[in-house]
Amino acid sequence: MKISGDPLLKIFLRLFLFLNFIFSHDVYAQTADSLNSGLHRWATQLEARGIRVTAGIWDIKTGTFIEGHQESRALIPASTTKAVSTYALLKSLKPESTIETEVFGDFDGDSTVTSDVVFKGSGDPFLVSERLWTMVQELKGKGIRRIQGSLVFDQSAFDTQRYNPNWIGTTRDTTPVIQPFSINFNREGGRLVTDANQLARTTLTEIFEDNGIKILGDQRAKTPSRKLLTLTSPPLRELVASINKYSNNFMVEMLVKRWGEGRWPAGIKKIQDFYSTQLKLSPAQIAIVDGSGLSKDNRLSAKTLVTILRAAWFDFEVGPEYISSLKIEGGEPFKLRRNDPELTRRLRMKSGYLNQTRSLTGYLQLKNGDIRAFAVILNGPSTEEDLWDVIERWADAS
Repeated sequence: MKISGDPLLKIFLRLFLFLNFIFSHDVYAQTADSLNSGLHRWATQLEARGIRVTAGIWDIKTGTFIEGHQESRALIPASTTKAVSTYALLKSLKPESTIETEVFGDFDGDSTVTSDVVFKGSGDPFLVSERLWTMVQELKGKGIRRIQGSLVFDQSAFDTQRYNPNWIGTTRDTTPVIQPFSINFNREGGRLVTDANQLARTTLTEIFEDNGIKILGDQRAKTPSRKLLTLTSPPLRELVASINKYSNNFMVEMLVKRWGEGRWPAGIKKIQDFYSTQLKLSPAQIAIVDGSGLSKDNRLSAKTLVTILRAAWFDFEVGPEYISSLKIEGGEPFKLRRNDPELTRRLRMKSGYLNQTRSLTGYLQLKNGDIRAFAVILNGPSTEEDLWDVIERWADAS
């Protein structure tokens, strides 16, 4: 007997498929309604306390919108701004790109640099003591034992605006001086300094002297005409990892200003132009005035952040570097603000905190293995629990 030819069997199969469709659709609708109901309650309770919300979660593969609340509303994003600026930097400048700091001094091989030693800053954000020590060792290896003149720092690669004017209203202990030759993130003993040249001079003098090289400081010494060496930064992929994992404001602002040829507005415009060209996101959607998120004039929506996250996910060229730069719940050697064993290695994220602002954006793996991209921004008197309530509820979905 041919089963395919049995009319009764055909009717049965059609009825089965129809009922299966109805049942599946009903279950999906109930699940979606349940999710939206929970999200609605969460958002309504927050807004009743004077907290503005933009939140949403999307399927990473299809881009299907799962649920959200005011997902297109633009709010102050805090450090989730870095998720925007670092992808633009990686894609435009490429992960392997480096920054060169040139060191000049007149040296004829007789143990003395007869001029000043000039450090020409180019915006390397990772000039730390360990790298400077290696540089001095290289100079010592050339036979240098004395510097007739002084240590001079050429800061001409950037304009004279050391602070972003849009940082008004942000606490002063988080706003770093931005100059093209700056060492140790312009911090001394964990505190931000206001004089980058003084910190560089004090630190380098100590390193030179510890390595047996005397700085005589003769004011009659001339400006050098020859290059002693070039100090090359780590590749951009490593710089971006430090920026996103440690939320380093100084480093990202150095890179943005360098990209703008020494000017903040030009660097921000390059970020906005990138997104306008690549993702059709207008300047109104990428409404930022700095690269770090320190400014309370920045505005981003959950939908804009997830648009960028999804673009990075499918970007074979720089996506792996970008995704690996995000903090991993339960997968970092340093302590995170929140540690949930249920989310271990299921959450890659960039968080943000300012007074009256909390935000979180990233990638979330559900229990069934599906990947979602999400973003949440809260503006107002919120708590840590307010932010994580919705993240954990999303994580429990399957």
